[in-house]
Amino acid sequence: MIQTPGYQLDSLPDYDRFESDVTIATVCRDRLVRESDLPFEKPKFVRFHFEGLNCFEVVDRQFSHWGVTFTNAIAIQPSNPYFPPHSGEMVLMGAPKNGSIEITFEHPVRFVSGFVTSSRATVLSAYDRHGNLLSRAELAHANLDDTQSPIPANTELKVHSPGLQIYRVTFSAFEGQLVVDDISFGF
Repeated sequence: MIQTPGYQLDSLPDYDRFESDVTIATVCRDRLVRESDLPFEKPKFVRFHFEGLNCFEVVDRQFSHWGVTFTNAIAIQPSNPYFPPHSGEMVLMGAPKNGSIEITFEHPVRFVSGFVTSSRATVLSAYDRHGNLLSRAELAHANLDDTQSPIPANTELKVHSPGLQIYRVTFSAFEGQLVVDDISFGF
């Protein structure tokens, strides 16, 4: 089922109920950690903590111990006030290719969300292991801070799939710039 209801997905389950069960995914630089090395069961809700990244660091395998890799992402502390972080100081920006960030999951997940600020309309798309589109959410307009956009900066986009089917998501701001913060996923 593909969902494209503007910039809100009101029909999705309320994942905020997991807030008390949130597990923070931090950067691991010491060694490659296998999932079996983690000292806990799979959490219901995981949020990435980007504050452990260095400014302008290419982000790819820093969260591989969570079974997650990034493509075309760098960590920045936005100096442009139109692209504020949602929390903390660090965000991910699509680069070197403008306006695109891809996240791949080793193990399938049920939902993915992120707080997006973009200079163009933006789409969050979820795909199964075969590359088939499962779900999509979009911002219909740019949502830079301090602009006339009807959509506020740091609008949360969410995609969901019944069962554990999501293996890959893409954030795409067509020919624009985007930053994403507080990316979350759940099993």
